[in-house]
Amino acid sequence: MFQQLEYAEQTTIKGLLGRPPAMVGADAQVPVVTGGKRRYVNLDYAASAPCLTSVRDAVAALLPWYSSVHRGTGYKSQLTTSAYEGARDAVHSFIGARPDDAVVFTRNTTDAINLLAAALPADTEVFTFAAEHHANLLPWRRRRVTHLPVPGSPEQALELLQTALAAARSENLLVAVTGASNVTGEIWPYAEIAPLAHRYGARVFVDAAQLAPHRIIDMAADGIDYLALSGHKLYAPFGAGALIGRSDWLAAGEPFLAGGGAVRYVGLDEVLWADLPDRQEAGSPNVVGAVALGVACRTLQAADREMLATHEAELIDLAQERLGAVPGVEQYRMWAVGSPRIGVLPFNLSTVPYAQLAAVLSAEYGIGVRHGCFCAHPLMVALLGIDPAADADIYRSLTKGDTMAMPGAVRLSLGLGTSRHDVEALLEAVETVATDGPRWSYQSSPDGTDCWPDPDLRPGPALPFELSLERR
Repeated sequence: MFQQLEYAEQTTIKGLLGRPPAMVGADAQVPVVTGGKRRYVNLDYAASAPCLTSVRDAVAALLPWYSSVHRGTGYKSQLTTSAYEGARDAVHSFIGARPDDAVVFTRNTTDAINLLAAALPADTEVFTFAAEHHANLLPWRRRRVTHLPVPGSPEQALELLQTALAAARSENLLVAVTGASNVTGEIWPYAEIAPLAHRYGARVFVDAAQLAPHRIIDMAADGIDYLALSGHKLYAPFGAGALIGRSDWLAAGEPFLAGGGAVRYVGLDEVLWADLPDRQEAGSPNVVGAVALGVACRTLQAADREMLATHEAELIDLAQERLGAVPGVEQYRMWAVGSPRIGVLPFNLSTVPYAQLAAVLSAEYGIGVRHGCFCAHPLMVALLGIDPAADADIYRSLTKGDTMAMPGAVRLSLGLGTSRHDVEALLEAVETVATDGPRWSYQSSPDGTDCWPDPDLRPGPALPFELSLERR
């Protein structure tokens, strides 16, 4: 019934072989406060990646056929269901899952981790590191959790984990670790962590939000028990993510969300829950987001990812070398120079506060970066060398409602659309700001976490939807 749709998708993917995937908005021009426009240099991929043109085209093709999924007998409903389940197959293939691994669609990585945390057996002890994103720290608090310190090397990470696992007494154990740091870009030794954890009867969860867009993942080969990823990091910003992994914990007990679609039968006093994946996908699903995610996975699979990783490594090496020569620039990392990493690099310039530097790069040079603590406060405290007493003072002041200067840094992050010209544009801008300072006036928030040009004369584009005038 749906052979034509299937064939169209296959020919589109085959057409991508031999060339990097294209991005929506790659040639966007943005205004600068000094006058005129510049091509937007996007160096903020780690926060949210732009949309692939293949994903945009797939969404546009789907929308005329969009309808309800599962149990609908109409032609559109049947086709939409097929597209939704096809996306599940694409995600399963993309990360090299085992044949019996479940793929559960979620909103994003944070949603996926919370789902897994709720599904753990009651006696589960979780082990994670202080270097994690908040999404891989906070959800585990509903269980017994051990936070291991930020390790000084991959080898120390394995040593700390082995010591902790050897002392564990719970029947069910879970090691939760990132695949690649969203702050420093360093790739964690998850392929070595998995066999170590398994020797002690522990399962392994990998937060692959940052890793999946940059590296090939093979869950089965690496022994990863659970993995989560986000579409908006993976060039499919339509509100879908996924949790992939072993079914037994996900199918035990009540689902994370209770509602329609997650059940086989409901009485007033009893309920029979559905099997996976329906059991963990209550409510009307985000079909468009799921299909977008599936197409992004297939698009990346068709690309030469080894070539893309080599190109990215060359660019991040260039950035490290040139930034290292700029007076007043300090770069941050957990481990020794040369440790494997994705294209993420945090830094500060001593003469310009981090939020202002980010504002200057945007307002004067048309360059987008990220600034702050990147949803990883414990790691940033360690990287910035904030001692425990000062850290306690920050927390105490915030609980009292006091305003104080908050620590942070600037982060550049690369992606599929990043060119050498983009990186050189940032480097030249930082070198100019370090030498000459900003060319415009700026205002900062009382805590120093936000900054903006004053006056800001940049006009907005004409768009068919309402924009808030409130600064956030």
